[in-house]
Amino acid sequence: MITAGQQGFINKALPVFKRDERIAGVALGGSYIRGTMDEYSDLNFIIAILPGHVESVMADRRAIAEKLGTLLSLFPGDHAGMPNMLICLYDEPLIHVDLHFAPLDALRRRMENPVIVYERGTLLSDEYAAEKASEPGFDLQWAEDRFWVWVHYAANRIARGELFDVITALTTLRVQILGPMIQVRHGAIPFGVRHIEQIAPEETVQLAQTVASHDRSSCIKALKAATDLYIYLRGANKSPLYHRADAQKRALRYLSQISDKFAR
Repeated sequence: MITAGQQGFINKALPVFKRDERIAGVALGGSYIRGTMDEYSDLNFIIAILPGHVESVMADRRAIAEKLGTLLSLFPGDHAGMPNMLICLYDEPLIHVDLHFAPLDALRRRMENPVIVYERGTLLSDEYAAEKASEPGFDLQWAEDRFWVWVHYAANRIARGELFDVITALTTLRVQILGPMIQVRHGAIPFGVRHIEQIAPEETVQLAQTVASHDRSSCIKALKAATDLYIYLRGANKSPLYHRADAQKRALRYLSQISDKFAR
């Protein structure tokens, strides 16, 4: 359920957007769509820009963000491949807010159907009605082509004692491959490890075994758990797939050798 603080932020932000004649409308995404918001939820604004005003709005993004509340810090979402999005932290209330600025005609390409909270006429409604939302798939072949290479890399780093690098590699396996495979298995959008605990409690137990501490034995155990979970998830997926059987065999043998070499 949305909190009073979250709703208060929305209520304060909307007049700012309405006064800007360059903005066609605003919608809210994320947990706001699904009705699963709680006190820990972020706010995800989609801000549609009218044709001819994209450059000026993009240039004014920070100024717009500063008008919405007590802005503590912000940065663009380059790391997530979304340079047009501003990731913001506000105070009073302390809240994380994503401001995704987009040209009006870009709204059709989307993964979900945001809730429109303001629009000029029916501009946003028309764009959303023109094309259905399309959930992203997960390319299992992409995963298969990379998984065993990454396993070998992690085993190598275990042998060299570069355990922080191993911990990072295990995180990559969870975020890039194992998490999305679990989500797809349960009919969810493949996106890192978001909501894994809620949508897949059984696999969560298995996934937790891939988390290592800064200890060689722990890293070996976690990497073995990652390979076991991947093989299980791959077997449960019926998509056409070219198995990298030789890579799997050699990577697992190498991991076994590293395990034997450093066994306590």
